Amino acid sequence: MSEELFDDELDTPSGAARHPMARRFRGYLPVVVDVETGGFNAATDALLEIAAVTTTMDEKGFLYPEHTYFFRVEPFAGANVEAAALEFTGIKLDHPLRMAVSEEHAITEIFRGIRKALKAHGCKRAVLVGHNSSFDLGFLNAAVNRIGMKRNPFHPFSSFDTATLAGLAYGQTVLAKACQSAGIEFDGREAHSARYDTEKTAELFCGIVNRWKQLGGWMDYDE
Repeated sequence: MSEELFDDELDTPSGAARHPMARRFRGYLPVVVDVETGGFNAATDALLEIAAVTTTMDEKGFLYPEHTYFFRVEPFAGANVEAAALEFTGIKLDHPLRMAVSEEHAITEIFRGIRKALKAHGCKRAVLVGHNSSFDLGFLNAAVNRIGMKRNPFHPFSSFDTATLAGLAYGQTVLAKACQSAGIEFDGREAHSARYDTEKTAELFCGIVNRWKQLGGWMDYDE
């Protein structure tokens, strides 16, 4: 199944195509996503945290993080939560200040923000950016299927993987080490929070894209 089957699902707003972002990634808007989960199986294990960072582009074609959306999520009914996963992430499901919401609420609010960004940038669809992106995309798609959401703004299988990009750019595939090589501050004590990891991944992705532009790898010929 080719990605072209999905290219026209979301209409590009009239007049919005002038935005440079609409020309940079074939009309796709990069949105950085990170999830924290109760295990590795998207079908059976709980989604515990999700964060998304939309990106924007200035008039010179440089990419920047824009808005952050973050939710702690209540495990869906019957979800598996591994004790080892909680120990790894430090998530305490019974913490009185956790203030978790349902999957439906979290996904609905994040998608609302993404759709606004798509309209503002003249893009037709979002493409997920993640560090080991297939993991995040798998859990996102599983949650979307569970809640029966019909219009998912993300491409269903394409993604940008910053582990791969950072391996190419810096010879590092671990997020903390890649950020350090890129000159991005990274606090290991904050790691494995969906919000922190997403914002750092967004900085890393934008930095790699912008460095490539500075090296002459992409020019906006409509300028």
